[in-house]
Amino acid sequence: MVTVVDATGAVLGRLASIVAKRLLNGEEIAIVNSEKAIIVGDKDSIKERYKEKREIGSSRKGPYFPRRADRIVKRTVRGMLPYQQPKGREALKRLKCYIGVPKEFEGVEFETIESVKKTPLRYITVGELSEFLGAKLK
Repeated sequence: MVTVVDATGAVLGRLASIVAKRLLNGEEIAIVNSEKAIIVGDKDSIKERYKEKREIGSSRKGPYFPRRADRIVKRTVRGMLPYQQPKGREALKRLKCYIGVPKEFEGVEFETIESVKKTPLRYITVGELSEFLGAKLK
């Protein structure tokens, strides 16, 4: 059974750490509305930090950093898993991230993790960030 987590208004790092822990425990998780997750801090400094992450390496060798919102969320969760070990790889395979709500999850009860909700003064949504990085949202 897949647990569907709604990322609307959730702080990205807090959400990722909780999801990573649950993935390591063997849970299958789907994150919907990943473009509505937020990153707390000054908009310009966040944009600059992620722009630098994209420019590291080369197109031939990597490291590759995503532009799309769902992939940014998945990459953040990957950073909190022991990805170099088999158990971390298996855990990451149990995670699916989506922009919006796909047809298969319409009408399904979403789980919202209350401990990751926050309404800060300065923040940027993952959707805004991915547009800045050059992603083409629908």
